[in-house]
Amino acid sequence: MTALESPVEIKSNSGKLGVLMPGLGAVSTTFIAGALAIKAGASSPIGSFTQMGTIRLGKRNENREVSVNDFVPLAKVDDLVFGGWDIFEDDCYEAAIKAGVLDKELLDQIKPELSSIKPMEAVFDKNFVKKLDGTYIKSVKGHRNSIEALRQDIREFKKTNNLDRAVMIWCGSTEVYQDPSDPIYNSLDKFEEALDSDSSLIAPSVLYAYSAIMEGVSYANGAPNLSVDFPALYELSIREKIPIAGKDFKTGQTLMKTILAPGFKARRIGIDGWFSTNILGNRDGEVLDDPESFKTKEVSKLGVLEQILEPDKYPELYGDLYHKVRINYYPPRGDNKEGWDNIDIKGWLGYPMQIKVDFLCRDSILAAPIVLDLALFLDLAQRAGMYGIQEWLSFYFKSPMCKPDLYPIHDLFSQKAKLENTLRHLMGETIITHLGLDYYYEEE
Repeated sequence: MTALESPVEIKSNSGKLGVLMPGLGAVSTTFIAGALAIKAGASSPIGSFTQMGTIRLGKRNENREVSVNDFVPLAKVDDLVFGGWDIFEDDCYEAAIKAGVLDKELLDQIKPELSSIKPMEAVFDKNFVKKLDGTYIKSVKGHRNSIEALRQDIREFKKTNNLDRAVMIWCGSTEVYQDPSDPIYNSLDKFEEALDSDSSLIAPSVLYAYSAIMEGVSYANGAPNLSVDFPALYELSIREKIPIAGKDFKTGQTLMKTILAPGFKARRIGIDGWFSTNILGNRDGEVLDDPESFKTKEVSKLGVLEQILEPDKYPELYGDLYHKVRINYYPPRGDNKEGWDNIDIKGWLGYPMQIKVDFLCRDSILAAPIVLDLALFLDLAQRAGMYGIQEWLSFYFKSPMCKPDLYPIHDLFSQKAKLENTLRHLMGETIITHLGLDYYYEEE
């Protein structure tokens, strides 16, 4: 793979863009309903960088600040077409009502459009999501047959809606932990053999990712599942020239960590302990009540502080950091999650201090604009000829993907700089380093 020369020739954004989502639950229906409400002028896309963000071009004294939407040729929200799969037969209006995230008054304004979006039968294996029982499941047996059924769904969706382009974003439940070091994941040849033998190690999310790539559909993983984050599918994405990204939408508590921890590190404030607990009552909370599914989420969440703080480099500040994460299923809260953090810090001469953060958030409200941005940026990447891991989209993930010989960047501000500079590069604008010395030391 060669570096993209700047500026990049980007194919037209004309026509409709399909957004396919495995899992038409709280996150998906909140996103779809929100997009429909925005189309109808009934609401505003708060939280979306593509819709409300601006980007600086050139020097500060040039006063070139433009909206992201005006700067890069993104698909329009009006041009999005929604579809997906679920183990429950509810249409998107019924599913949104049951999810309890959005007010019924808002949902009723767009009821005809929501009701018309019905799920396709899902590929599902209860061994990977033990807390859910659904009956709207494909009757096919075997990995290859499941893949062919999913690929046929994608083809029919594109044909029915007259689409040339589509993206897929996993919005389904967290699956039980899978060890990425298993040999079947190490190469595409080994993985293909595992598919042929119907290996019990291959989770449904992996089958969706494989199907998307083979159908020329960009793929992002919004859960901490392995999904597309292993060498075999990375190899496949390069071969098929398809962009992939993940994993685990950066919402709630981890969002706060990637904001706070870089600040502590920048000021060389020590941290002795960071205790995090969550209570939530939605379907995600129910799934995570299973210890094997929680382990998948725990691995995703625990790596954040270690990468940002680099305890090996700064043992006196972070070498003895005790980091604990808990998630507790509490049905009365529904989608309204509470993330509580107790942070034991130390300052000058080692004197102790404490910070307590109580974030009463709405998980799906925070995730929905991420789904929108990822759909638009993945489509942009594919039209720009980009493929493989899209590390510039790390801004949106708890556990960002990167090449195996690199380490992921978790610092929210570094991630945002990478995203913005990627957009500048694509459009032939100067990369901004914030050095700024030329403002003060003019050439003689």
